[in-house]
Amino acid sequence: MSMSLTRRHFLAAGAAATTLSVWPRFARATGSNDTRLLIVLLRGGLDGLHAVIPAGDPQYASLRGRLAVPDARRLDADFALHPALAFSQELYARREWLPIVAVAPPYRQRSHFEAQDNLESGAAATGGASNGWLNRCVAALPTSRALSVSTVMPLILRGPADATTWSPPLPDEVNPILLQHLQRLYAADAVLAHPFGQAMAAQGMQAGGNVARLPQAMAAAARFMAAVDGPRIGFVENAGWDTHAQQAPVLARKLAELDQGLKQFHDGMGGAWARTVVMVVTEFGRTAAVNGTGGTDHGTGTLAMLTGGAVAGGRIAGDWPGLARAQLNEGRDLRATNDLRGVFKGVVGDHLGIARTALDTRVFPDSSNAPAMAGLLRG
Repeated sequence: MSMSLTRRHFLAAGAAATTLSVWPRFARATGSNDTRLLIVLLRGGLDGLHAVIPAGDPQYASLRGRLAVPDARRLDADFALHPALAFSQELYARREWLPIVAVAPPYRQRSHFEAQDNLESGAAATGGASNGWLNRCVAALPTSRALSVSTVMPLILRGPADATTWSPPLPDEVNPILLQHLQRLYAADAVLAHPFGQAMAAQGMQAGGNVARLPQAMAAAARFMAAVDGPRIGFVENAGWDTHAQQAPVLARKLAELDQGLKQFHDGMGGAWARTVVMVVTEFGRTAAVNGTGGTDHGTGTLAMLTGGAVAGGRIAGDWPGLARAQLNEGRDLRATNDLRGVFKGVVGDHLGIARTALDTRVFPDSSNAPAMAGLLRG
């Protein structure tokens, strides 16, 4: 009789190889199927201008004012990196970390939930999605399986293809579905959203379906995905990136957690890192100018980050539109010049070997006008 893997079994099993050997859902991956892809979704709208800083843009300092990052680390003549992303800078020097500027999904408005649904569904427009583009990737790779480190299956992995969830145990009195609903409720309140996120973080939890802090969630993903018979595709989500007030200290902490998570995943993958791509994405960016409470409001263009041994990094990718008022979207936020679907297609096409016609019509329906971004991965 086969044995199913429970959360308690995972914690007790120790070595990843032993743990995964009792989970028959994940078929053995060999040969050309031995690549790995992890999607990390930062829910709330990361301010890309605060993480990868356009220090060479003449409008940056005046727009940011007291929110300008004082100790940014130069990447090239035009861009610098937030100091909390120290390990990412190491990966950049090794040409294994690639920021892509001015990206957004097709949705170009400012609703968190519509933008997240659009990103996760992979659709050309919002509304009515019942399954996600990453599940359709799994369906296009019949020997693959997917894992979401979450208590609730996210939209991006919903669908008929083989995907499962894993999460650390919760106290009996905590209902993860309730946490997910509470996060959506508090996110709509400009006053209470930040304290609620801080309370969840203090408890080592993330609302919205993720009950592990980001470094722990990414370490868990690595323990599964590094095994020879582990899942090829993984997903991790993290809340708390909606920085309407006091953005500088909040993002210093959040970016440090992301950086630690990348290191945990890198170290946990071992030799499989060379065949791995991690994509860090968010639903939209923030306003170019600082607001009256030391934060930024909902915007459009943002940042995507690729890392992994298979990434052609050590440079800045994407088309920079500029921060002059006439260059901004509606005169207020970074204009998106790169469709996030093109970034996704450029990675999954080359890394997972999914045919271009399948990407344009099935994985990302009606997306022929969003061509795959070339040159993201090592040749």
